[in-house]
Amino acid sequence: MHQCIVNGLKIGDGAPVRTIGVINCSPESFFSGSYRSGKDIGQRAVEMMAQGADIIDIGARSTSPFAPPVSPSCEAERMVAALQELEGTGATISVDTMRPTVLRQCLKFDIHAINDINGLADQVYAKMTADSGLPCFLMASTSAPGDSSDMAGTVNALQLVTSRCDSLSVGEYILDPGIGLWNPTRTVALDWQLCRQFHEFKKFNHPLLLAISRKTFIGDLLARKLPEERLAGSLALTTLLLSKGADIVRCHDVKETKDAIIVYETMEKTE
Repeated sequence: MHQCIVNGLKIGDGAPVRTIGVINCSPESFFSGSYRSGKDIGQRAVEMMAQGADIIDIGARSTSPFAPPVSPSCEAERMVAALQELEGTGATISVDTMRPTVLRQCLKFDIHAINDINGLADQVYAKMTADSGLPCFLMASTSAPGDSSDMAGTVNALQLVTSRCDSLSVGEYILDPGIGLWNPTRTVALDWQLCRQFHEFKKFNHPLLLAISRKTFIGDLLARKLPEERLAGSLALTTLLLSKGADIVRCHDVKETKDAIIVYETMEKTE
């Protein structure tokens, strides 16, 4: 497997399971507990790092299909404000945006990775990413985030993402199968299928990102309507998917997720 390195941090190919702590600078986010603004952003990042977060992922626009729209200028303003607050914290930072105009503003700061749920489908964005030389988290996408309707389509989308990387000479990247209800046509049944067959994504020989924290399909199974009620389900599924090859976990609850990872890795040790 190709090992990806983010700000000196080794991911995949025998490295310990890593954690990404999510900070949303968008009040529209589906989980209100992840929202921070102003000086709370820097304080939350420091807290997450103390709890074991290896990377802090900053986003400023909800990607839920039911979220109210946010203009590129508003998203960029929020991202710039957040990145200013993170200066001096020592955080390893990834930026979660799919808009070239927003990414351009982010690249003015000392960031360490790019998180593109559009899988470099936008040519302008893709060129900016390649030129930056930064490692990437790239989600399965043919022409829009999460636009695959089945397992085969997800595999094809990831293959397309890797082809884009090859054409751009982007070698440092981590793949995200894109579990979640990214558009109104997606189903929770597909999410469970992607989880059950998660190990099949190892065929791409790149580290895999697991991003299932507090998502709808977990809530539907457990009859937990509110994201605030889905922590236990998220931790249970995270632990199971570590055994299927997840190399890095994107989560809202760093302390609890880190505990689950430690327990899993201890059980997997051979005497």
